[in-house]
Amino acid sequence: MSTAQHKIGSGFGHDSTADEVLNGIDLTGKLALVTGGYSGLGLETTRALAKAGAHVVVPARRPEAAQEALAGIDGVEVSELDLADLASVRSFADGFLASGRTIDLQINNAGIMACPETRVGPGWEAQFATNHLGHFALTNHLWPALADGGARVVSVSSSGHRGSDIRWDDPQFEQGYDKWAAYGQAKTANILFAVQLDALGNDSGVRAFALHPGGILTPLQRHLPREEMVAFGWIDEQGNPLNPAFKSPEQGAATQVWAATSPQLDGLGGLFCEDCEITELSTDDAPGVRPYAVDPASAERLWTLSADLTGVNAFR
Repeated sequence: MSTAQHKIGSGFGHDSTADEVLNGIDLTGKLALVTGGYSGLGLETTRALAKAGAHVVVPARRPEAAQEALAGIDGVEVSELDLADLASVRSFADGFLASGRTIDLQINNAGIMACPETRVGPGWEAQFATNHLGHFALTNHLWPALADGGARVVSVSSSGHRGSDIRWDDPQFEQGYDKWAAYGQAKTANILFAVQLDALGNDSGVRAFALHPGGILTPLQRHLPREEMVAFGWIDEQGNPLNPAFKSPEQGAATQVWAATSPQLDGLGGLFCEDCEITELSTDDAPGVRPYAVDPASAERLWTLSADLTGVNAFR
């Protein structure tokens, strides 16, 4: 498969922070939208973007908790949005579009990981629904604001995408649930979404990227029992971090901020990033992105499936 998935020599790396990649970048007058921008990596992303001058809209399932977490950060507004509820997604998008504003940066950051089997909407598996379908519907509803802003849309995926391709014969895990396979499928979907959005949006000046932020201990792990994280070697029995490859939240937010703002990526899109760099294709355990996750045909197929499921498609 011909690919542009090759390093560009960004000068940044594993230990770079969000503030470092934004050094010298003035976002004054820019509007950024960060889902889940009040917890974990999202909170650090919001803080860094606002510090660089952006006005940041934070759609939140728990608006009161978001207001509390974001208190003291200037240039931030909170609105209610539940990605697992398509009516809530439409309501938020309609309200935003009514404001007449455009979007310069959208970071689809919110997500859940390895939760117990949960069904939302018409019986959809919760990780696929929340991590992918909710963001798919949100982005399509917001398309007029994104196109007018010539936006960059960033899809926060994970190395966990290596756990599963799209299960085309059973995407909702109706034939037996596995929390890690479901997470892997959702993260693969996040990447394929960026590939197809970039293909569809390029003519309007909208470019899209996906990324692995790195391993970071955040509230994303809230569904994992401590014993499981100990067994993975992530933490010790007292809950202290063990894995030396893990990042701080400031480092973890860097790649999504870089993908959303870096002039090094001008003219590029539909690519998967890691450690503030475009990553290489990988078919083994080495860092990189699996070929199935950036396959254009699969990306188009997933877009069609997602549009059928959600009833939303800005490109029809």
